Amino acid sequence: MDYEERIRKLGIEIPEAPKPVAEYLPAKRIERLVFCSGQGPVIEGKIIHKGKLGAEKTIEEGYEAAKICVLNCLSAAKELIGTLNQVDEIIKVTGFVNSSPDFFDQPKVINGASDVLVKIFGDKGRHARCAIGTSILPGNISVEVELILSLRETS
Repeated sequence: MDYEERIRKLGIEIPEAPKPVAEYLPAKRIERLVFCSGQGPVIEGKIIHKGKLGAEKTIEEGYEAAKICVLNCLSAAKELIGTLNQVDEIIKVTGFVNSSPDFFDQPKVINGASDVLVKIFGDKGRHARCAIGTSILPGNISVEVELILSLRETS
């Protein structure tokens, strides 16, 4: 499957890979696995969604933030491996949602990441997942997503 072409046809833009804000790698490869560090809803160095879900942010805004986060994860993976056509499948998504104490819809927010992965990778985009509510995230971002994917075997 030509995932790069599918991304273009879907009108999805993979952004430039965000630069680390501390001493870590945006993505790390170990054999056929790529572990993407947690990414926030950042475009061109600017935080797009700040604030708590259930207080300052709606589920719809959180959903959009999760999409941005996972696209940043894919960007970090692409920078490491060269092309998303090397992806075999998405293994796991972990989503952190900056939540007010009475917000319980974290899975609906992280669906933003899951839905875009399935659009791009089809059945290979279906993954294990965890959607966690947290009291705060760095820079008061609304959502953070990390991603694990596997690469195709090369002959």
